[in-house]
Amino acid sequence: MKKSTIVGIGELLFDVFPEHKALGGAPTNFAYHCQQLGHEAISISAIGRDPLGQEIREELCARQLTTILQESDYPTGTVQVTLSSKGSPTYAISEGVAWDDLHFTEELRSLAQRTDAICFGSLAQLSETSRSTILSFLEAMPAGSLRIFDINLRLHYYTREVIHTSLEHTDLLKLNDEEVPILAQLLGIEGDMEAICRQLFELYSLQAVILTRGAAGCSIYHPKGSIFHPSASIEVVDTVGAGDSFTAGFVSALLAGRNYLEAVALATHVAAFVCSHPGAMPTLPPHYRLVATEV
Repeated sequence: MKKSTIVGIGELLFDVFPEHKALGGAPTNFAYHCQQLGHEAISISAIGRDPLGQEIREELCARQLTTILQESDYPTGTVQVTLSSKGSPTYAISEGVAWDDLHFTEELRSLAQRTDAICFGSLAQLSETSRSTILSFLEAMPAGSLRIFDINLRLHYYTREVIHTSLEHTDLLKLNDEEVPILAQLLGIEGDMEAICRQLFELYSLQAVILTRGAAGCSIYHPKGSIFHPSASIEVVDTVGAGDSFTAGFVSALLAGRNYLEAVALATHVAAFVCSHPGAMPTLPPHYRLVATEV
């Protein structure tokens, strides 16, 4: 099975917990798990010319994740994370940071032209600079490539324009049950959760809408109908990065030739494993690997 080239583009940061900090940012979490599942994965972001930026570079190098990390005069991004008694996170996001200063270069254009799939979100698009870079990358990708909008609505860090334009550039939309009513209100869509997902599917000519509902499982809405898959029964340590790992499992499986049902099954198991371990980037068991290591 040939490796696919998969990109995560956007925010890169340290999640700062009360007693420790951990490398984070949805696009990099996504790319790291795609790499673990056997594909060529690349994280694209920007870091500051500061000790935190150097620490990020060293940690991603140690994890052997391929990166394109532009250096910025803005500080490296941080997010203060507080966990509830059930492991659910709340965030306080620092503004005016390096990921807001991501520029579209010839290096990025060259990579875009050979990219098989990309995952992007809404958080890194508040800055006009980074937003323009992400959209330029999407537009430079070849026909038949897969563009995944893992929406990741955070606090007030999104606008209707960002969501609408992103959906116009999207093949697969991934969102959770808490984001559905927010998205419906932004876009003027009415109905129950399923009706809203189906309208999004039709309005933006999507290949599929992936709706995750935590312990209630996951539904995939696609041209031939829908698929439901139950969640795995686990003891949750924390849910930071769980959605990113789910998206990585789903996309990695599709690019390895799996169908939607097989893809959502793998994604569910990967996300469950991540939830049962601290941090967003635990080492996955080798039997999850989809593409054999080249010798």
